[in-house]
Parts: sequence; C-alpha cells; structure tokens
Amino acid sequence: IEEVLRPEVSAVEAFEDVPNVMLFPQEQAVIARATGERRREFATARACARGALARLGLPSAPIVPGQRGAPQWPANVVGSITHCAGYRAAAVARAANVITLGVDAEPNQPLPDGVLDIVALADERARLAELRAAMPGPCWDRLLFSAKESVYKAWFPLTQRWLDFGQARITIEPAAATFTAHLLVPGPTVGGRQFSEFTGHWLI
Repeated sequence: IEEVLRPEVSAVEAFEDVPNVMLFPQEQAVIARATGERRREFATARACARGALARLGLPSAPIVPGQRGAPQWPANVVGSITHCAGYRAAAVARAANVITLGVDAEPNQPLPDGVLDIVALADERARLAELRAAMPGPCWDRLLFSAKESVYKAWFPLTQRWLDFGQARITIEPAAATFTAHLLVPGPTVGGRQFSEFTGHWLI
C-alpha cells in the first residue's frame, strides 16, 4: 500500500487476520455483540493501525468508530482504515504533515448489477466504457467506486458532512495510476483555503 501513499504516511497491511489481538476495553465494547468474522476483521484492522502509529513513534491507543463509523484517531493524527475479503490496512500521518487522507480496498471484481448507476455520473460511465475498451483487465467500475469511497473518507473528517456519490466527479488517469475527484459541492476550508478537489493514486 505504501506505493500509493505519500512518504509522510505510515501504513500497515495484512492479508490474513492476526490472531490474539489485544483490544482496549473501549474497542471490545464496540464489537461485544459482533459475529466472529466481524470481530477478527475489526481486531486485525486495529493491529494494523497500531503498527502504523508505532512507525510514527506514537503509542498505541484505542481507535473506536465515531460519527458515521469514522475511526477516532489520537490527537494530532489523521488516518484511514480499510478492509475487504482477504485484506486489511490502516494508514496514518501526523496532522502537522498531512491534512487528511482516505484509503479504500476492494476486490478487483465487477460491481453488482445496478450499483454503477447509483455511484457513477453519466460522464463517468461514458469514461469507464472507454477504459474498458482500451484496457479490459482492470474492473474500472470497482476502481471508480473505491476512489469515491476513499474521497469520502478524506472528506468527512474535514466537514463532518455526508458526501453523496454524485457530489464528486472522478477522473481516472490509467497511465499514471492516479485519479482526481472534482467536488460538485462546496469543499472544506482548511487554513483559509477552500478545497475543490482531492487527488489520489491507485494500485491493482
């Protein structure tokens, strides 16, 4: 995952669940009634997060979901957690170096029927058709969905507001393995500067 993150960002990933993860009481309370699979997913993601914090020289801390499930990081830290079948990861950075970040992992498989119409704008769907014709290997619809998820994860800590799929237009650059998200609603203001877009990198 380091290949798609800035040098200031610390990340740890896992391709299978970590056994016997020690959770803080606050974290245990979150998953007290969860299924075994959910408990393992949650615990491994926290193990990744603590490993990423340690790489920054920061101590372990409870990381519990807050509003809309966003992880609550220690003071002066920004971060993001992602998990899907066979993969967990966490990325963190000092807030003095990075304003916000969002990471998302998805299986490289087509979206279920009907989902693309919900998450993609008309011009995004047209661009995806062009990409499929030129480069049929990647599942571009899933990549678009994942990019929008990562944008939301970066957006929410700055705004504490929902961002709908239709409120950001994603432009994918296949040669550079990057994307730009153009916000179609007023963006967050940080340090007197209003942001109108997010940029990111992707990896398959």
